[in-house]
Amino acid sequence: MIPVPLLVCVVAVWCTVYLADTLLRSSATHRISYESWLASRGLMLSPFHVRWQTTMFNRLFAYCARINPRALYLWFSSGLVFGIVSMLGSVVLLVKTLQQTLAQMTTDNPRMGGQQTLQVVIPGVNLPTSQLAYFFTALLLSGVIHELGHAVAALREQVRVNGFGMFMFVVYPGAFVDLFTTHLNLISPIQQLRIFCAGVWHNFVLCVAALAVLFLLPLFLFPMYFTGAGALVTEVVQGSAAEGPRGLSVGDIVTALEDCPVRGVEEWSSCLFHLSHTPQTGYCVPTASLQPSWAHGRAFKRLDGTMDCCSNNSLTDLCFSYVKPQSRNSRDREYACMPVRKMVTGTRACRTDSECAAQSNTASVCVTPSLENQTRFIRVTHPPNTHMLFVGYPPHLQYSVSLTNFVPRFGFLHLDLPVFLETFCKYVVSLSGALAVVNSVPCFALDGQWMLNALLEATLVTVVTDRQKRELIGFFLLLAGSALLAVNVALGLWMVTAR
Repeated sequence: MIPVPLLVCVVAVWCTVYLADTLLRSSATHRISYESWLASRGLMLSPFHVRWQTTMFNRLFAYCARINPRALYLWFSSGLVFGIVSMLGSVVLLVKTLQQTLAQMTTDNPRMGGQQTLQVVIPGVNLPTSQLAYFFTALLLSGVIHELGHAVAALREQVRVNGFGMFMFVVYPGAFVDLFTTHLNLISPIQQLRIFCAGVWHNFVLCVAALAVLFLLPLFLFPMYFTGAGALVTEVVQGSAAEGPRGLSVGDIVTALEDCPVRGVEEWSSCLFHLSHTPQTGYCVPTASLQPSWAHGRAFKRLDGTMDCCSNNSLTDLCFSYVKPQSRNSRDREYACMPVRKMVTGTRACRTDSECAAQSNTASVCVTPSLENQTRFIRVTHPPNTHMLFVGYPPHLQYSVSLTNFVPRFGFLHLDLPVFLETFCKYVVSLSGALAVVNSVPCFALDGQWMLNALLEATLVTVVTDRQKRELIGFFLLLAGSALLAVNVALGLWMVTAR
């Protein structure tokens, strides 16, 4: 849930700003000077909304619009093609998302449905509050690049830019450009399309650039960090199963989970997924070490039908099962409560007794921890420390630690630098891509509205000669696109809050 102190702080700040604005505007002494101060700085205030506009970047936009005119023509023409394709693709994507959402709602348990194509993000609900800085910074960057595309494309088409600005609505930042409407209405529909499509085109390019940086990050950081040696622990959740004297610590490098090698975070996740969906791994233990425990192997059934033989709930002992020596029936099993670390430290993983016989000259059997259905016993290798022994549900281990692929070459390097770059690039990819998709939707008040209107003017002028009829067609298409987007957002919010 959204932290109450954060929510109170946001509301208090906005109430203070609005109260101060109201008092200054109602003051006979300070009203004129205050409004002049706001106007000189391009500031506008309203409840939960502040807007700033300036002309200081107009020269920069004009300079960019004059760089290699031929290349810019090809660049924004490519954006025009991308904008038209993305407008059609966004509709298909929203229809597919709506179908998936409705399918989840009609299942017996909507929480267990498949993954959505698009997901509504709510800070504090499905977005960790610890990553709000990444989210808002990436959102602002994506908005600025989006508007930069509009501004440069407009100046290239001889449309005046009145100014550039940024705004804050509650906690969400954004950017905008103010174009001279008269100039915009005088140019051809194709020129208008280049301007309207430039925003989503630049968002797509930013998304691709961030994705490239993400994949090339090991190369960029190679002089300072290396990869492939394991998954480096950067954080351990306090009070979790991974914490403790023999647990994981910040700076440990995990190299294996059972007999599954871990060379990075991806292997860590895949190994945990594999271990949680396969039968429990066994361990080759000499038969002689089992003999003293046979007399204490009084097993009893748990509620789920599995067997337990450690009734004292010891933190050091665990119930193991194995096939009785000389028995030919694999179902004829013996149970023994044994000290778990002593029994499995330094032993090999196995599935059958024959594997143990092939690996050792001494008489050995394959013992398997007798645990509840979804519970697993996992040995976590993080040299030079002894194994961490985990007993529980594998996803709990995954959520207990934060890991990175990058291991510093020098002790003074910070462990979190690669994590910061990775996380920020991932947010830029997600948010810039989302802005490209959403703004392409033929919907009122979005870029898709102007893209659709310009497209209809460019393509239907010879088929539907009456301008009012073309506008009517555009209105109904925009109405359908707006309804499609609104339904997706509404159902997406319902699915998120229903979790």
